Amino acid sequence: MIVENILSVEAKLFLNLLRNNFELEIKHLLKKRHERKSNQWCQSTPDFFEQTQNIRDEKWIVLSPPKEIQDRRVEITGPPVRKMIINALNSGANVYMADFEDSNCPTWKNCIQGQINLHDAVQKNIEYTDPKTKKNYSLKNQTATLFVRPRGLHLVEKNFDSIPACLFDYGLYVFHNYKKLLKNGSRPYFYLPKIEHYKEARLWNNIFSFTERTFDIPLGTIRATVLIETLPAAFQMNEILYELRMHSAGLNCGRWDYIFSFIKILQDHREALLPDRDQIGMTQHFMRSYSQLLVQTCHKRGTHAIGGMAAQIPIKNDPERNAEAMEKVRADKLREVQDGHDGTWVAHPVLVDVAKEVFDKHMKSPNQIDKQIYLNDTITKKDLLCIPKGTCTEKGFRNNIKVGFQYLNTWLNGNGCVPINNLMEDAATAEISRTQIWQWLRYRVWLDNGNQVTRKYFFKVLDEELESFKDNKRFEDTKKIFIELCTSKKLVEFLTSKCYNVIT
Repeated sequence: MIVENILSVEAKLFLNLLRNNFELEIKHLLKKRHERKSNQWCQSTPDFFEQTQNIRDEKWIVLSPPKEIQDRRVEITGPPVRKMIINALNSGANVYMADFEDSNCPTWKNCIQGQINLHDAVQKNIEYTDPKTKKNYSLKNQTATLFVRPRGLHLVEKNFDSIPACLFDYGLYVFHNYKKLLKNGSRPYFYLPKIEHYKEARLWNNIFSFTERTFDIPLGTIRATVLIETLPAAFQMNEILYELRMHSAGLNCGRWDYIFSFIKILQDHREALLPDRDQIGMTQHFMRSYSQLLVQTCHKRGTHAIGGMAAQIPIKNDPERNAEAMEKVRADKLREVQDGHDGTWVAHPVLVDVAKEVFDKHMKSPNQIDKQIYLNDTITKKDLLCIPKGTCTEKGFRNNIKVGFQYLNTWLNGNGCVPINNLMEDAATAEISRTQIWQWLRYRVWLDNGNQVTRKYFFKVLDEELESFKDNKRFEDTKKIFIELCTSKKLVEFLTSKCYNVIT
C-alpha cells in the first residue's frame, strides 16, 4: 500500500466523522484533567470515588474474551517499524502490540509508514530486505495476534489539521483493516494508553460503538485492553471495566508510566519523594498492591489481567551478566504468574521463550481468570500511596541525566525506542528520569555522597555527563529542551507534547 491509499478520500471522510463526533468530548475530558490537577490533587490525593461505590459492589462481568485471545501468556511490544513488525509477529509470542505511542517517535513519516506496514501485515504480504545484509524477512504461517496502541488523548496530529492523534491512529487502522481482520477470523484489537478517569474509558466505548454502527458490524466486535498506567486510574479499575464492558479485553500493568504518574500526581507532596529509579521494583509495597488489585479486579469481572514489561535485552559478549539479566526476568514473571496474571509483556524476541517457559510451567490453562488465588483482598488507598523505601544516590542522579538525555536526543532524531544500559528505553522510562530530576531539584534532595541537588549541582553534573554526547546530531536542541524539562518551575506534563513541534 502507498501513502495515497492510506489517506484515501474514503479514509479521510471516516477520520472527519470521528472528529465531528468526538473531538469536542476529548477536549472536554482534557479540560477536566487539568481542573482536577489544579483544584484537587494539590490539596489532597487520589481516592476511590464514593459516587461509584455501587459499581464496585455490584455483581457484573464484561463480555467474555474471544477464543482467539483467551491465551495471552506472552505479549511483545514495539513500534510499527517494518522489520520489527515481522520479527514480533514471528517471535512465538501470543500477542504483538504495535505501538504508535511510547515507543514510536510520531514523525509524519513514522506514523504513515506504520499504517502502511500494519496494513501489509494484516494482508499477510509484508516483507522486508535489509539493505546492508540483504537478508529477507517475511511472515511465518503461525503469527502473534495483532493489537494496536494509538496515541493518548492529550496528543494531536499536526500534519492532519490537528486532529486528536488517538482518532487519527485508531481511525486509519480500523478503516483499512477491519474487513480483512474479520475475514481472517480475527478482529480489531487495541490497547488504550494514559487513561486517567473512567469517563475517558466511556469515550472510547462510544468510539467503538460508533465504528461498529458505521461499518455495520456486531456490537462487541472491537476489543480493547486498558493500560493502568496512571495513579488515578488505579482507583477506578472497576469503573473503567464497567464503561468498556461490551468492548473490554482486560487491564494491563503499565508499570513504568505508573511510576511516572506517581511522581507527577504527587508532585506537591514532599513526602512522596521517590528513591533511585532502579530501586522502584514490583516488590515495593505500592507497586505490588497496584498489581494485585488489578488481578483481583479483572478476575472478579471475568477478564484478563496482563502483567508488566520486562525491558531487558540480551547482553552480547558477556554470558555471566546476560544470565543475571535473564534470571531477573524469570523472577519477575514467576511473581506475576503466581499472583494470578494471565499474561505478561516483553520488549525483545529473545525474552519470549524465557517468559513463556515460566508461564507454561505455572499456568497449564489458557488463563487464570476463573482460578482462585489468595491475594490481599483489602487493598486500600494507604497501600496504593505507600511511598517506596530506598535512597537517592549520585549514581542514580547521573543515570537519570544520561538516560533522559540520550532518549530525548534519539526521539528528536526520529526514533522512539532505544537500547541503553541493556534496557529498552521508551518515552515512559525517559519520563521517570526527567521527572525524578525535576522532583529532586524542587526539594533540594541530599544524595548519598553528601551533595545536595541544587541548580548549580545539576548543571555541573549535566556538563560532565553530556561530554561524551557532544557529537550527537541535534545535541544543542536536545540539551536546551532537556534543561527546560528538568528545571521548569511547573512540571511539564509530557515530554512528547513539549517536543512534538520540533520534529517533522
